[in-house]
Amino acid sequence: METPTDRSELHSEHTYSYRPSLLGAPCEFRLTPTALVWQAGRLDGRIAYRDIQAVRLSFQPATMQNYRFMTQIASRTAPKLKIFSTSWKSMLEQSRQDDGYSGFIAELHRRLAAAGSKAIFAGGTNPFIYWPSVAVFAVMTIGFALLTVRALQVGAWGGAAFVGGFFALFLWEIGGFLRRNRPRIYRPDALPPELLPR
Repeated sequence: METPTDRSELHSEHTYSYRPSLLGAPCEFRLTPTALVWQAGRLDGRIAYRDIQAVRLSFQPATMQNYRFMTQIASRTAPKLKIFSTSWKSMLEQSRQDDGYSGFIAELHRRLAAAGSKAIFAGGTNPFIYWPSVAVFAVMTIGFALLTVRALQVGAWGGAAFVGGFFALFLWEIGGFLRRNRPRIYRPDALPPELLPR
């Protein structure tokens, strides 16, 4: 049962905005009592919570920001919406908006649950992309390990150190990406913590 505080929060409005590109208009999102309202440049719209069909959380590092998260929202009444946890500030900088993003996404899920949403809540990458990526990662991991061992066998210490260092970086970056983006279905009241900024 909702407390008075819960009801009052559901009738308040929460907002989030980010700039998807340096020269583009900002994307703005607002949670009203009954719908998600969005605006991206000249485009705008309103999606009733009951019309949201799917929400997907994922980890999406980029060249200028390697700690970036994304939420995709699919509905019957609007184009697929993307909400990123970072925003462009300058030609060389994307700023993190961890707290604002996490709070907004958590509140979106809370409102969807309160509205009795039948949406699919998915985390990570599409399985048809993820599992082939895991197979390629496994093959490359074995290849790097064999190269390192072979370099050590022939006494090429510099080469072994270089390949080993690159191998460690590869495991850290790609392994971390695959670990976070493992496909899963979750409940709106149990968001996967590895798919939200800390």
